[in-house]
Amino acid sequence: MTKKNVVFIIIMGILFPLFTFVPMVNAVESPNDFHVEANAALSVDTKTGKIFYDQNAETPLGIASITKLISLYIVEKEIAQGNLTWEEEVSISENVATISVDPELSNVPLETSGTYTVKELFDSALIQSANASTMALAEKIAGNEQNFVDKMRVQLEEFGITDAKIVNSSGLNNSFLGENRYPGTSEEDENLMSAKDVAIVARHLIQDFPDILKVSATTSQLFGENSNSPVEMTNWNWLLPGMANEKEGVDGLKTGTTDLAGACFVGTMVKEEQRIITVVLNATNHEQDHAARFKETARLMDYSYDNWKEEVVLKENQVLPDLSTISVSDGEEKTLPVSIDTDIKLWLRSDMTKDDVQYTIEPSGNKWQNDSLKAPLETNEKIATFQASVPKDTLGYLEGSDVNLTVFGSLQVDKGTRKDNLWRHSVRIVKSWWTKLSEKTRSIVNVSFFIIFLLGNKVQLLHF
Repeated sequence: MTKKNVVFIIIMGILFPLFTFVPMVNAVESPNDFHVEANAALSVDTKTGKIFYDQNAETPLGIASITKLISLYIVEKEIAQGNLTWEEEVSISENVATISVDPELSNVPLETSGTYTVKELFDSALIQSANASTMALAEKIAGNEQNFVDKMRVQLEEFGITDAKIVNSSGLNNSFLGENRYPGTSEEDENLMSAKDVAIVARHLIQDFPDILKVSATTSQLFGENSNSPVEMTNWNWLLPGMANEKEGVDGLKTGTTDLAGACFVGTMVKEEQRIITVVLNATNHEQDHAARFKETARLMDYSYDNWKEEVVLKENQVLPDLSTISVSDGEEKTLPVSIDTDIKLWLRSDMTKDDVQYTIEPSGNKWQNDSLKAPLETNEKIATFQASVPKDTLGYLEGSDVNLTVFGSLQVDKGTRKDNLWRHSVRIVKSWWTKLSEKTRSIVNVSFFIIFLLGNKVQLLHF
């Protein structure tokens, strides 16, 4: 080995670890080239309902076990209303017990001779996606599957969802339910909802019953600990900590898979105190990659955080563009400064700036006429309302959100003024006239007034 080779090996020994451990940085995907490999996708801000991404999000598609989110919402609601308790025992019917051991379905084994608490069944329905557990809860609450489906449909109507098709409580294809399927539905029917509808349900569930997130974040849990055959449940959400595709901040929510629906997932995560909800329906490359729905969700989550920010475009007491003052036709003050009475806070995508905000002003009361104000005016008096919006943002908000694309506020004068009178008006005219005179002219006027004064006094003395 030559000295040159020894030097080369030493240098490579120093540099190789640096190349090996360079952290991988995800490239930021811009709005122009971003696309989710799925039949439908949606991303929203949980707090406001602001939509960040919409891909075919209004078309009803198969949702499979995502259905369980509606069923679990009703369970939570029943408990909140005092009609049910977490520790209440649930008996298992023959039909439910049979489905619970079907090897084709996701389940935990249930026995007709055993009893299970509402909490046990609830957790298994969410963590293990146990179909029979969901059906057992439906029978406990409504007496049978049909009555429970009716409750699900009513609940969706209360959410403002009218285009969903709900035929069972679990999300299974009807062929698995046999004679217990909903009257008037076919053997091949399945539950259908749009990605937007799914997001509405998920948002209600998280906001109304945030305890759901503790369960959905559980990666594994023992079911039937006191039974003859306890089983270990494993969460199907591979984005959770410690799972195959773990992503920091993810703590829910629900997978769904059938031949019709394909591989679906509604997810949620928190980053810098902002929670988002994502929906991916039928990840199109699931057959080639069983983690496809989770990888596409992770991309959608990154896209949402990278490309959208809620910004204060103008602060309270600042002025609207091109409107810092306004004239007062009959006031002592002929112009007054004006400002806004509230912060203007809007969502802006990475390809939008504050210059894209559009303001519409509507005079209020009778003080603003013909492009000028009428005196008197008080300090901070409201003279108009305004609307601020971003025309480039066409995505909007989820139905049922208490905010929208437009921010409303009032325009106020920062200083008051009295109404002008004849004397003050005359004085102002004279002052204005005087300031416009040249210095020579002012001198002539002053001398003229002095001569008139002297002549006037002389006349008075002669008369005396």
